[in-house]
Amino acid sequence: MEYPEDLYYSQEHTWVKVTGNRGTVGITDFAQQEMGEILYTELPDEGSQIEQGDIFGTLESSKTVAELYSPVSGEIISINKDLEEEPSLVNDDPYGKGWLLVIELDDPSELQELFSAVEYEDFLEKREENSKKQKK
Repeated sequence: MEYPEDLYYSQEHTWVKVTGNRGTVGITDFAQQEMGEILYTELPDEGSQIEQGDIFGTLESSKTVAELYSPVSGEIISINKDLEEEPSLVNDDPYGKGWLLVIELDDPSELQELFSAVEYEDFLEKREENSKKQKK
């Protein structure tokens, strides 16, 4: 799996790429693989205000419906309208064409609460180890 180093990652498997005072948000490669083929996306309206950790939408796959948690606080200034017609872009290109929304950041210091690519990979490894221990 791939975890670009120029992104920040949350425990809820969303990422944010910061450019100036704006953050593009999507889900991680891990999350899209766990979900399977994405069939439907529900995203908020542009102009909506969200807080870090709030649910901002859902993704529906053949396996499940997953809630999306915002990695940062701010105003939603753009949503990926291409996902209405082609939700599988999230599977095909989770860090590119499969982005979900763009947020005008309220508090850039919130980024310090997120993982780097290396920290996110460590988080996933520990999660996997704990899962294996619980199955024994």
